[in-house]
Amino acid sequence: MSFGAHPDRRPVIVAGASSGIGVATAESLARLGHPVALGARRVEQCAEVAARIEQAGGEAFAHPLDLASQSSVDAFVAASTEALGDIEALVCSAAILRPGRIVETASATFAEEVEINVIGVQRLVAAVVPGMVERRRGDVVLLSSDCADAVRPFMSSYATTKWAIEGFARSLRLETEGTGVRVGVVRPGPTWTGMGMDWNAEDTAMVLGGWSKLGFTRSGHFMKPDAVADVIATMVRMPRGSSIPLVEVQPEIELEKP
Repeated sequence: MSFGAHPDRRPVIVAGASSGIGVATAESLARLGHPVALGARRVEQCAEVAARIEQAGGEAFAHPLDLASQSSVDAFVAASTEALGDIEALVCSAAILRPGRIVETASATFAEEVEINVIGVQRLVAAVVPGMVERRRGDVVLLSSDCADAVRPFMSSYATTKWAIEGFARSLRLETEGTGVRVGVVRPGPTWTGMGMDWNAEDTAMVLGGWSKLGFTRSGHFMKPDAVADVIATMVRMPRGSSIPLVEVQPEIELEKP
């Protein structure tokens, strides 16, 4: 893995950079010459990724980030700006997913997902985007999910938050038109990430069984996070004068036998 300097230095914040798509995105952008600030509650994992990037010649910074806390968001953005300079791009892949039936899900559990997956994103955007508007340049890429378009059972709160993120992004895009700030959304399909790895066996069987019954596992494959990260990097690095407002990325179905 080799990281080289790039003449157009554009620091990027990557929220949710302790695993999965966040890690892959930070590494992809660093390979392209971007200084990257990695934030997550599991800051130890972020620090390990930052160390790998720096050992390969890139520039990285790790700092704790809890999207449920305004003070944590403010501290993370301030520290990232001090370490790397003005933030030119924001990628938010941080989210939680708790499986369950709608009628059996505690309201507090539902609210926790909304707090982190939606309100937390708004906190981060509100802390970063005004500076982009002032400088007349910036990129915001928010991670949605294909479940925003094709809702799956047993993850109602997560699907609700991803619908909300897409509406939020559309509003932000309209509000920042003409300011030099571009807003894009990536909808990943099934992807190998850390999400769902903490579910118990009963919940996992319920979710996967329900998905299979209703045809949501038709490809039989999960993508590697790198595939999604490459799309995010493309969105951040689009030539000025163009933008990608929405991309859906799906695993390729297995080749048919001749």
